[in-house]
Amino acid sequence: MADSLDVDAMIQRFRDRADAVKSRPLPPVAGEERASFVRQAQLDYQDFAMMGDAAGSIEDGVLVLKVDLRPQDARG
Repeated sequence: MADSLDVDAMIQRFRDRADAVKSRPLPPVAGEERASFVRQAQLDYQDFAMMGDAAGSIEDGVLVLKVDLRPQDARG
């Protein structure tokens, strides 16, 4: 599988998912259901965006994703 995995394409799919979450319309719900939907959308976006920012590689058959969590001004 490692030979056939396109890491860059996988990371792009995460970026695409993050964009899809941002543009996802709110369903016609109110109250706690709406708040729950919004919370889940925020978590989905955070997770997909973080993975979309990853630098990926395959090392000795292991998928390695590196995500720099430092503030932008602290990155080297």
